[in-house]
Amino acid sequence: MLKMNTNDVKDWSNLCAQTMIKREPNLDTGKWRYEDGLMLDGMYDVFRRTGNTKYFDYISHNLDRFIGEDGSIKGYNPEEEQLDHINNGKAILNAFEVTRKSKYKKAATMLFDQLKSQPRTENGVFWHKKIYPNQVWLDGVYMGDVFYARYQKMFDIDDFMEDAAEQVILAYQLTKDDNIGLCYHAFDGNKQMIWANKENGHSPHFWTRSIGWFVMAMVDILDYLPSSLPQRKQIISILQEQLNLLRLYSDTKTKLWYQVTDEGDQPLNYLESSGTLMILNAIAKSIRKGYLVKQEWAGFLTKSFQNALSHFISIDAQGYVNVHKIVYVSGLGGADNRDGSFEYYMSEPIVTNDHKGIGPFLMLANEMQDFN
Repeated sequence: MLKMNTNDVKDWSNLCAQTMIKREPNLDTGKWRYEDGLMLDGMYDVFRRTGNTKYFDYISHNLDRFIGEDGSIKGYNPEEEQLDHINNGKAILNAFEVTRKSKYKKAATMLFDQLKSQPRTENGVFWHKKIYPNQVWLDGVYMGDVFYARYQKMFDIDDFMEDAAEQVILAYQLTKDDNIGLCYHAFDGNKQMIWANKENGHSPHFWTRSIGWFVMAMVDILDYLPSSLPQRKQIISILQEQLNLLRLYSDTKTKLWYQVTDEGDQPLNYLESSGTLMILNAIAKSIRKGYLVKQEWAGFLTKSFQNALSHFISIDAQGYVNVHKIVYVSGLGGADNRDGSFEYYMSEPIVTNDHKGIGPFLMLANEMQDFN
């Protein structure tokens, strides 16, 4: 079979969704992985737009490999108190929304209960994990907080909705750089980690994917926060601020983003796909929702998307979509004593078709399908 010409693709989201069904029919690795939920959320976006039930069948089939009839979740341990483990709850809520099966509500409620007892920093922000005491990571806002708000809206609970909004605002305040304005990857309230600034607790660098998680979290949580909630306008303002700053720090030629956001001129730094796709998804959705003025952003988004296709996306001889140049992981601390240095961010493997890249590509391509 000849390799398909990418210029002939009329709907990247459909082609990518079809790719996932054929290339990865079964996701069960034995681990409850947040990136799988991210990809399934992208599939759900395509399902909602197209109405193609094969996409929802794929979602429910793979969730059911983990979720028992009693709502138990294979591979999930609430005692680990990981915000990462909450992310898949959004896919569970998607499944409940369509099927109304009680097992999905039970599973989602178990995740919500974790958040109600999740340890917090002194000012009330969720710890990223039990093993990372008093640490706030931008990733965690996406992992836990969007589900936190959506669960409450879906089941008519408003006891913690203000808390959900405050999680975003406080994480922003803890991680924001006062000079540049971008948000650092993480904050250590104890100021003791190998990577932590001893004066303000910040990690040393701006990591594009962490900022991508953060801007996606803001644009998504706004779907669920009541219009009467005062913090809603503040989150819109933060979202607008961060996207405008990111526009300034995009690569001059391609309008894409580097692995370390503000150091594109440094040797070894590279244009990274997952963070770029997340940011572009947040921009596209913000335009659709009216948080950004379309006339001011349409040209930038269109150019960035076309360059993202050129730099990161290919179609192989089987007709499958491939997403390249995904940094596999970039963490801080842990058993490997990851120090958050520039050299560390350059050292992590660069991979293809990890779900941390596939998921946001599905979301972005789906947004772009109706963008004109």
